[in-house]
Amino acid sequence: MKEYKAENVRNIGIIGHGGTGKTSLAEAILYSSKEVDRLGRTDDGTSTLDYDPEERKRRISISSAVANCLWNNHKIYLVDTPGYFDFAGEVIQGLRGVDAAIINVCGVSGLQVGTEKSWNYVNRYKIPRAFFINKLDRENSSYEKSFEMLKNRFGLQVVPIEVPIGRESEFKGVANIITKKAKVYDSKNKMMMDTELASDLMPIIEEYRNMLMESVAETDEELLDKYLSEGELSEEDIIRGLRKGILSCDIAPVFCGSALSNIGVHTLLDNIVNYFPSPLERTFEGINPKTGDIEKRKSSIDEAFSAVVFKTIADPFVGRLSLFRVLSGSIASDSTIYNSTQDKQEKIGTLYLLKGKNQIGVDRLYAGEIGAVAKLQYTLTGDTLCDVSKPIVYGKFEFPEPCISMSIKPKAKGDEDKISTGLHKLLEEDPTFKITRDVENAETIVSGLGEIHIEIIANKLKSKFGVDVMLDTPKVPYRETIRKTADVQGKYKKQSGGHGQYGDVWIKFEPQHESDDLVFVDQIVGGVVPRQYIPAVEKGLREAMKHGVLAGYPVIGLKATLHDGSYHPVDSSEMAFKTAASLAYKKGMKEADPVLLEPIMHVEITVPDEYMGDVMGDINKRRGRVLGMEQQNGLEVVTAEVPMAEMFKYATELRSMTQARGSFTMKFERYEEVPPVISQKIIENAQKLKEAEEE
Repeated sequence: MKEYKAENVRNIGIIGHGGTGKTSLAEAILYSSKEVDRLGRTDDGTSTLDYDPEERKRRISISSAVANCLWNNHKIYLVDTPGYFDFAGEVIQGLRGVDAAIINVCGVSGLQVGTEKSWNYVNRYKIPRAFFINKLDRENSSYEKSFEMLKNRFGLQVVPIEVPIGRESEFKGVANIITKKAKVYDSKNKMMMDTELASDLMPIIEEYRNMLMESVAETDEELLDKYLSEGELSEEDIIRGLRKGILSCDIAPVFCGSALSNIGVHTLLDNIVNYFPSPLERTFEGINPKTGDIEKRKSSIDEAFSAVVFKTIADPFVGRLSLFRVLSGSIASDSTIYNSTQDKQEKIGTLYLLKGKNQIGVDRLYAGEIGAVAKLQYTLTGDTLCDVSKPIVYGKFEFPEPCISMSIKPKAKGDEDKISTGLHKLLEEDPTFKITRDVENAETIVSGLGEIHIEIIANKLKSKFGVDVMLDTPKVPYRETIRKTADVQGKYKKQSGGHGQYGDVWIKFEPQHESDDLVFVDQIVGGVVPRQYIPAVEKGLREAMKHGVLAGYPVIGLKATLHDGSYHPVDSSEMAFKTAASLAYKKGMKEADPVLLEPIMHVEITVPDEYMGDVMGDINKRRGRVLGMEQQNGLEVVTAEVPMAEMFKYATELRSMTQARGSFTMKFERYEEVPPVISQKIIENAQKLKEAEEE
């Protein structure tokens, strides 16, 4: 394999709203660069990059995919990311492997929520960015309208580099504003061919060129002086300033085309090579694990080897496949390297270049390149691999918190272990979901970023690990307590042949708010209950408290004072006093005005101002209380307390209420009494379930 110097490598992430044609654009790039011999399509399942069975079934990308191609003696690595918000973790992973991002925009829809989210990502990670206005051959598409929307939303740093030739079905090529050259697509040669620039395009090109020159001049004092004094910048000046502005994230150029018709893709490749930064132009910062000092690495072959693992693919047959970006130095097959995150040595087997699911073995990978290696023992997503003599640790990923939970159950009995194994393997691949075990209800709970996210996890359990599962709403962990005081006797007396059983206790039950746990008080005097049996009384109460008298939920906030009783010198035993305590418990609970409690969640909802009314009204409908509001980064943060039972589908509903602009976090706050009407229904349902189990 030919070695490509870092200055001739480009790493590009393709991001944007779902359905804008990101995968189609990546496929068109592979086709135009003759890396594949046909134009793959997501809709008919022939895409190189959407190769997962789930992606083909749903016709959407659900994970980041990598491919590479050659163009004008440059090697371009593409990372195609999903657009659906359930897979935001894949976008964050993908962006760690690239030096620039193309934000795909639909020429019909223009600015969408995913466009805004993509802009937030590139700002958060300080990644050079550009826009590609796609689908300009569609009916009702408009380059001007889409460009204006981008400029109005993101400011003057959004500058046009190309304008389309023709509109909608007449769209046939693009004109470059810098060079004032036009190219149209020749369907016979499947190439963009030079053509005369139509005179009617000149006014718009001049207008946009002035806009571009102003933006470029502001990136460099020398260029600004020249522009102010001469009122014009040369083509070389514009290109130099543009490259500098893209690298510093001060300029976001706008390109255009149609991925499905392959128009504007060749010129996009030229633009990537000409204007986008090479790995050599970026510096990566990490920490030396031995000294704790901050260290910087250039993406040069002469530096010590370091790489970051940005994605893991879990395959039940091949094992773990780790995708990594070489940040400095180089790595060879069959070598030993150091995982500085885990403080472990790793043996490297064969190195691969990826093209979708296809793996091409290579001997060595150099700074700036993206590759993969199988079967690393300790390495996970986000880990740093490096030379043991020059260790460095790069920053970890920050993933969004899961916001929707579902219980997962096997369809066949005895598959619980398979589910557990499969979920933990999938967790290596996708760190954005969480697995918890609800011991009380014997449920495995999977929490993710949306309903589709959890559905796909369930489907992968079947396709990859052969286990069929059902998804359900998790059970609410209700609790029971008492509101009054009751002083009761629990007496257990059993006489049969041989030894009998005798235990007698008087216990006063009362509510307490110090802790959820039982507060047990021993007030026995005169040995009416012998010392050795008192722990058995407490044990009996603790066991009995696992089930309340209303609906069988655990009891909290209970104080029990053992103050009297009697015993039999022969028939008394620990077992008898334990039983007597549970009898007293059942009697005392019923007399002490038992009530049902529900978990109340502390919720923080972040939304743009225009959705505040809808969000507040919805919180009230959910029996919630708004505690306060404050502004943060131009958004409103609503703090509220809402019963858990009302929050299971909230992620989906908030998304539809706010056009996916809203987000929320939630944590357990405390238990509160359930309103009588709802309490009655819960008790009735629990009774029906109990009867069904007994039948």
